[in-house]
Amino acid sequence: MNLRPATAADIPLIRTLAQRIWRESYLVIISGEQIEFMLGWMYSAEQLASEFAASVPWELIEENGEPIGFLSYQLEDDGRVKLNKLYLLPEHQHRGHSRTLLAHVCERARALGAREVWLQVNKRNTRAIAAYVKAGFHIASEALADIGHGFVMDDYFMVKAV
Repeated sequence: MNLRPATAADIPLIRTLAQRIWRESYLVIISGEQIEFMLGWMYSAEQLASEFAASVPWELIEENGEPIGFLSYQLEDDGRVKLNKLYLLPEHQHRGHSRTLLAHVCERARALGAREVWLQVNKRNTRAIAAYVKAGFHIASEALADIGHGFVMDDYFMVKAV
């Protein structure tokens, strides 16, 4: 497995990966309608271009030269790093990659001077929650957020000191 910084030129690739990963992985967690809404909201070309313009770090995950996922994180004003995204194609999940990627994000957070990494995860995403707990994260709080169009994000906030 290899990581490389993503650039704005990778936006089409990130969008393609996100669409496949979300459509194959999330139907057991949220409705197809909510998946499509969230893909359009979080992975539009405009939204991704805005994040690249704001210097939000994105990295592509590759195996044998082929893209298999991506991650994104950012240092926040409060001195913490938020893990925005960490996604792998379904056939590359359950191979220990997540643990390696989470360790990488924690290392990057330390290099940025952060004291902790935090993330949001859907309460029904039990596989991801288990992976985060195994990597040393714990549930700090929870939130139910109205994201519009009749959809909500029912999430845990998980944290890990670095």
